[in-house]
Amino acid sequence: MSRFFTLKNLVPYTPGEQPSLNDYIKLNTNENPYPPSKNVRNVLNGGNLHLYPDPKCSKLTKAFSDYYNIDKEEVIFANGSDEILAFCYFAFCKDKVAFPSISYGFYEVYANLFELESNKIPLLSNFKINPANYLRLNQTIIIANPNAPTGIALSVSDIEIILEHNPNNIVIIDEAYSDFGEVTCRQLINKYDNLVVVGTFSKSRNLAGARLGYAIANKEVISDLQVVRNSFNPYNVNTLTQALGVASIEDDEYFKSCTQKIVEERQRFITNLDKLGYMTLESGANFVFTKHKSLSGEQLYTELRSNKILVRYFDKIKDYVRITIGTPEQMAYVIKVMEGLN
Repeated sequence: MSRFFTLKNLVPYTPGEQPSLNDYIKLNTNENPYPPSKNVRNVLNGGNLHLYPDPKCSKLTKAFSDYYNIDKEEVIFANGSDEILAFCYFAFCKDKVAFPSISYGFYEVYANLFELESNKIPLLSNFKINPANYLRLNQTIIIANPNAPTGIALSVSDIEIILEHNPNNIVIIDEAYSDFGEVTCRQLINKYDNLVVVGTFSKSRNLAGARLGYAIANKEVISDLQVVRNSFNPYNVNTLTQALGVASIEDDEYFKSCTQKIVEERQRFITNLDKLGYMTLESGANFVFTKHKSLSGEQLYTELRSNKILVRYFDKIKDYVRITIGTPEQMAYVIKVMEGLN
């Protein structure tokens, strides 16, 4: 166990053995002995959906650790990155949790759920995170990098400053969108024992419907999260999702191609918005945060919706809307509509 773990008396549930070979008559976990229908079986070419999923995500863990060149004990998977965040709240948050005042909404939701005090730290006037505001906080810190909904990322050196000045508290870096930028902290997990990097297969790996998230950290911290997971739901990643995750990792060319197309379209979209006089923040994500020169964010959202374009508007930032990057054809239509609003 790491020195940060707050649940040292927790005794986790031990799942029934899930043998890797099929030479057992398996009667230990109340599973149906008959396989699903042929149509369902064909999805996984005869996968064992009548059995519980592998609680260790063995094949997925091996594929992931080989791809990112980490140890298999330095990663944990979950039913989306939100579940990973919940595990982190369970394991590492005591009385307070700190995060940017404008960021992913689930951070505050979880703080309330777990009856923690939220330390919502304001952004600078340019919507950037100021690392100086996160020094010596003596509380768990969560930062989305790139941040959402702004799309702005901290540098690795800025994150290291935060880690170095909070040595006795876990710092969670949520990298849901990092594949669309140039910043990741994965390489720091064995340099800082208080770092947890959270990621997802929902964005850059095209698997939002599969619900697959992960955390990367040193072995002791991952062991803490495994205790929480096995005390909550040891079968949290289903068999189909595990197989889809492996397939996604193995198709590296497709992953990189899709990511590159989104990055290129993002830049083209920003350039076009600039020409139209919109104010758009820099972005390292698969979305942009922009505002019209005279319309409010709500008005812009309404105008786009009336043209069958759905974007995201946030009450706390009244001038801006967040626009996800779509296909070139989709974004060309968006630009056409936004040009008509000038």
